[in-house]
Amino acid sequence: MSADGVVGVRAVATLTGVGVGPGDPELLTVKAVRVLREADLVLVPVMADRAEPTATAVAPGADAGRAERIVRAHVAADRLRRLPFALDDRGGVTARRAAAWDAAARVVVEAIDAGARSLAFATIGDPNVYSTFGYLAQGVRALRPAVRVATVPGVTAMQELAARSGTPLCEGREPLTLLPATAGLALFADALAGPGTVVAYKGWRRHPELLAELRRHGRLTDAVLGRSLGLPGERIGPVDDAEHDLPYLSTLLVPARRDRRGGKL
Repeated sequence: MSADGVVGVRAVATLTGVGVGPGDPELLTVKAVRVLREADLVLVPVMADRAEPTATAVAPGADAGRAERIVRAHVAADRLRRLPFALDDRGGVTARRAAAWDAAARVVVEAIDAGARSLAFATIGDPNVYSTFGYLAQGVRALRPAVRVATVPGVTAMQELAARSGTPLCEGREPLTLLPATAGLALFADALAGPGTVVAYKGWRRHPELLAELRRHGRLTDAVLGRSLGLPGERIGPVDDAEHDLPYLSTLLVPARRDRRGGKL
């Protein structure tokens, strides 16, 4: 209650997923930087403990992950907290993965209960494109339905690869298909058979199979591969057989067939 006897209304907490781009700190939007700097708490995802998921946010150290390295260019490290969340489990929603998601949601709720009104979760790329943020938001709202969820869009890896390689993503009536290689080769093959641009994320261990499909559809020559975009060890160039150690977050861009300027209008 305030000094004049009026009962105060506690502000509703807001959890914002902030897209921080694929790797280059200069690709954050002005809004993304503002939201991160104004937040009561900035969370960056890290790999959960392999033995047992933890429910404790920890202060950042030297072994920063990709999202953390990007955010540190704009926000002081002592304002960040690591949120054990990501897992490399295979096979869909495993028990360990679900436990990590639940533990992460509890960390956020505990921060809200302790008084945090604005919380930002930094996510690679865009928070609405193959992001873990949606899983975190669902978990938090299940525990605290009143929490407001918002997102700040970010530059995606396919946009960065298109820009860096000088490859237009789509023109005129061309469709654009974005899919994860983890969804299987059938979807990738169907997309290659179509008239538009195809982008595959998470090529990783399936790269040899993707390469074979590109050859089968006659789409290998124009394809562009991007790995570690905006990071040390970055590589952008043609697709070839020499790439067998791709990182999980690699991007394959296969532009639509174009025979003349404005041909798809």
